[in-house]
Amino acid sequence: MNKIKSIDDLRKMKKDLEFGMNIREKSNSPESLVQIRVAMATCGIASGAREVMNTMIEKIEKDKIPAVVTQGGCMGYCYAEPTVEVRVPGKDPVVFGYVNSKVAIDILEKYILKGELIEGIIPTNYQSIN
Repeated sequence: MNKIKSIDDLRKMKKDLEFGMNIREKSNSPESLVQIRVAMATCGIASGAREVMNTMIEKIEKDKIPAVVTQGGCMGYCYAEPTVEVRVPGKDPVVFGYVNSKVAIDILEKYILKGELIEGIIPTNYQSIN
């Protein structure tokens, strides 16, 4: 973290933090945006989920990708941590396992922006009850 040497440094830090919070948690209509949920339970954090989430947020900010990033709890895939769930509007949610920073970038660039399937998808092993 940089040292704050002036009021301008403090204002810039505040602006950066507010922008990051908006990307993670605020949206007027989240159902129209790509929703990304990073599993941040103990096993996810221990496996590197925090780095994955930060990588995704930085890439979304830089490329202005219309997505909301949130942190979630355990998804039950502890063997495949870090895990990331992606909900693209109009499609079923997809969970990716063994996500590192490189895979996180691939999820954003290939799966979300180009619609390409990439390796690491955890198959659905349940059905919803209606």
